[in-house]
Amino acid sequence: MFATAWLGQLIRRFAMSQVPQSKALCIKESKVLKRIFLIILLFTPVAVWAFVKPVRVVAPELLGISCSNNICIEKISRHDEALRLYKDGLDFVNVNVGTIESNPRIIFCSSKSCFQSFGLGKRSAATIGKFGIVISPRAWKEYYVRHEIIHHLQNERLGMVKVWRGPQWFMEGMAYALSEDPRAELSEPFQEYRSRFRAWYKEIDGSGLWQKARSL
Repeated sequence: MFATAWLGQLIRRFAMSQVPQSKALCIKESKVLKRIFLIILLFTPVAVWAFVKPVRVVAPELLGISCSNNICIEKISRHDEALRLYKDGLDFVNVNVGTIESNPRIIFCSSKSCFQSFGLGKRSAATIGKFGIVISPRAWKEYYVRHEIIHHLQNERLGMVKVWRGPQWFMEGMAYALSEDPRAELSEPFQEYRSRFRAWYKEIDGSGLWQKARSL
């Protein structure tokens, strides 16, 4: 009994003697954690820029690409060509598909290395939400630009989450069909997507397109 009480008292004394040291340690650890958090906060944008390459569409100037009025060009000598494609694409989509609320930024790459700097793989072109469109060297054609602007319009009308998670037969089929892509045969599954969209579009007779699309 006496031994137990003595041991308990010894433990309490030891614990009390450690309080200042433990408190100091906690304060020191807290400062270290704050510094680590600050470093993470500072370097996260750098890491995202380095490893999540599609986000580069928000600042292509950092890659040495010249931008003016939503048109970004790798080779300034092709400015007039890019401007024509941009304006024709906007006019076509506004008249034939739907009114665009905010004109997209389009990055026209003249080299494969430029296009790959956005981490887009083997695609001919890509639309990154509402942030921007990237055109590869082989996609400097009217129907390619229209296709991507239609994707931009989808993001505006349906929201980026819906476009990302929605049925691909609709998202891609609509872009291929309404851009008036002249190719008679597309690689699968895009040929099937276009055919399915055309059948669906004919069924609704083109009316209430976006309202019906939200329910898919």
